[in-house]
Amino acid sequence: MENPAVTRFRQYLRIKTVQPNPDYESCTRFLLEQAKEIGLKANVFEYVKGKPVVLLTWEGRDPNLPSLLLNSHTDVVPVFEEKWSCNPFDACKLDNGDIVARGSQDMKCVGASYLEAIRCLKNQDKQPCRTIHLSFVPDEEIGGEDGMKHFVESNDFKKLNVGFALDEGIANPNDALRVFYGERTCWWINVKTKGNTGHGSQFIKDTALSKMNRIINRFMEFRTSQEQQLDICVNSNGTRYKLGEVTTVNLTMLNAGVQHNVIPEEATAGFDIRVSPKVNLAAFKNMIEGFILSEPDSTMEFVQHNEEAGCTPLDESNIWWVVFRDFCKGRNIAIEPEIFPAATDSRYLRSIGIPALGVSYIKNTPILLHDHDERLNENLFIEGIEFYQELINHLANIQGS
Repeated sequence: MENPAVTRFRQYLRIKTVQPNPDYESCTRFLLEQAKEIGLKANVFEYVKGKPVVLLTWEGRDPNLPSLLLNSHTDVVPVFEEKWSCNPFDACKLDNGDIVARGSQDMKCVGASYLEAIRCLKNQDKQPCRTIHLSFVPDEEIGGEDGMKHFVESNDFKKLNVGFALDEGIANPNDALRVFYGERTCWWINVKTKGNTGHGSQFIKDTALSKMNRIINRFMEFRTSQEQQLDICVNSNGTRYKLGEVTTVNLTMLNAGVQHNVIPEEATAGFDIRVSPKVNLAAFKNMIEGFILSEPDSTMEFVQHNEEAGCTPLDESNIWWVVFRDFCKGRNIAIEPEIFPAATDSRYLRSIGIPALGVSYIKNTPILLHDHDERLNENLFIEGIEFYQELINHLANIQGS
């Protein structure tokens, strides 16, 4: 007999909230059904038509205290079905208990665990001191601007009086939980160069591509220097730098030319840059402008330009961190605090001063988010429910402001 929590998890996974056309209507209906079963107050907000934010609430004994927010996103990334061993939206379960489905790691497992943890606490009649909100937001996989960004800017959000939030993490092949307290700043830029044109048989000076080549070389030299830091730089605690602590630059798009024997008068390139929180953004912007604008007739355009969101303090000044850290220590759960190398909706929370930790209870498991045959074992999912149940109970009963 399958555990009912696993059955509900698999039902959630079968809802095709896959970009670019996620079925948010069916997802919202499922979440509202869960809220009714559990006994939670439910609201649905649409700041962009067709992109609902579902908010479930369990009011605490002292609703004046800052609340606890359990955030998760409902959308998932596209799939290449021919690369999967089974239908990615069937949520098939293998003989060893692995549930193979898109979203099993990123991040329907976390949203489902929140629901099951609250279900257990409600069944035990353990009303928390603080109010608990569960937010299920759209479009995180495409930047979150029509989802979490609008939500945190709304009066609806301000009324929640959020003091702390939990959000997603990443699987860990080791026997530990990765805990993310900040993330790099995402910049996407387009570079355009213009130059002299002519026949492809000539040595023509100051072409668009010769300028672009020099610009790319400057970026690649910087990229190499950052990659080397992973091998040589050490933190104050003696550990080597992780990916989130350095800045990555990747050339992701390149375009020029109309035919082989014509030197193009224009070239364009796209770069994906993830800036470490250790870096001064103004100084970094000046540096890359120097890479580009030192070439005549060259321009730079930001496609995505986020400001620094800040990091959640990991010291005694942050009671939320202290309770989380001590909770894990008391249960012999190893944790690995780090900077998230990509981007999550937590950045919108941290940008307005709300501390947030990203953690998914996925250990001893290969990292398969966005990959083929994404999967999670049912026993680990059940173990995660127990983890969240106890953790949420501790966080929601912190006394004081």
